[in-house]
Amino acid sequence: MSRRELRERIFKLLFRIEFNSMEEMETQTEFFFEAEENQADVADTAYISEKCARILDRLDQIDHALNQNVRGWDTRRMGKVDLTILRLGIYEILYDEEIPTGVAINEAVELAKKFGQDTSPAFVNGVLAKFA
Repeated sequence: MSRRELRERIFKLLFRIEFNSMEEMETQTEFFFEAEENQADVADTAYISEKCARILDRLDQIDHALNQNVRGWDTRRMGKVDLTILRLGIYEILYDEEIPTGVAINEAVELAKKFGQDTSPAFVNGVLAKFA
């Protein structure tokens, strides 16, 4: 599976936190991989699950950083898709040393183009630029 496909699956799994409690995420992860379109080999499944778990472990820090750096917006007002993309992008910029900042921003914008609204790519790009 390509890095882009992995990142897309991480986004989809991470999106579930908007509708489920943190305690339910282990079960939600199992449900996620049971769906035919989300099935992956053992290595990819482990990578997706582990990265999502690392993001969830830092969710409070990521949301705090977002709320501190984005004027006129806070995480409660952001669209759920944009917020999830931003959380993934900020995690990669601040905490994932394997992902170059430019790649993290570019991939987040691509996710916003695919899953967000018309204004999502510009919004995501502008917010993540503050963290670069």
